[in-house]
Amino acid sequence: MSGRSVTAQALTREAFAPFGTVIDKDGAAPRPMNAGKARRFHDLARIDVAGEGAQVVIGLVEAEPYPVPLALSLVERHPLGAQAFLPLDDAPFLVVVCPDEGGRPGRPQAFVTAPGQGVAYAMNTWHGVLTPFGAPQAFAVVDRGGPGVNLEEYVFEEPWTIHLPG
Repeated sequence: MSGRSVTAQALTREAFAPFGTVIDKDGAAPRPMNAGKARRFHDLARIDVAGEGAQVVIGLVEAEPYPVPLALSLVERHPLGAQAFLPLDDAPFLVVVCPDEGGRPGRPQAFVTAPGQGVAYAMNTWHGVLTPFGAPQAFAVVDRGGPGVNLEEYVFEEPWTIHLPG
């Protein structure tokens, strides 16, 4: 593998912590609700937003699968708000993040979620686009709405190749 190749690893809270929060109910204590007929896993991630008139919005995304290995040429970040993706299907997806190096993305890190895991990218974190593999997937998205430019994109001069583990 060349220096432009990355192999994804299993998504864990510790490994993803510099980039945001893993969203899952593992280790979370549920609260009973609806007369004990439901369990609520509360406060699993924060969605910070900045700027006058900013608000948290919830949406749905239907995403087509990407071929793997993935040719990663574009990453983006959102300087005015965090962004969370919660899968509605019981399938894993690929998560790619990059540390910031002087206002530009550094070497990517890649993770494969466990079925049911979601992610909340911290505000201003470089990340790849929503990347299901194998089959289309649906996601709930929690994001920032309101005025201001909340999208910055970066195109790598040479794409990175992202491999699935094993």
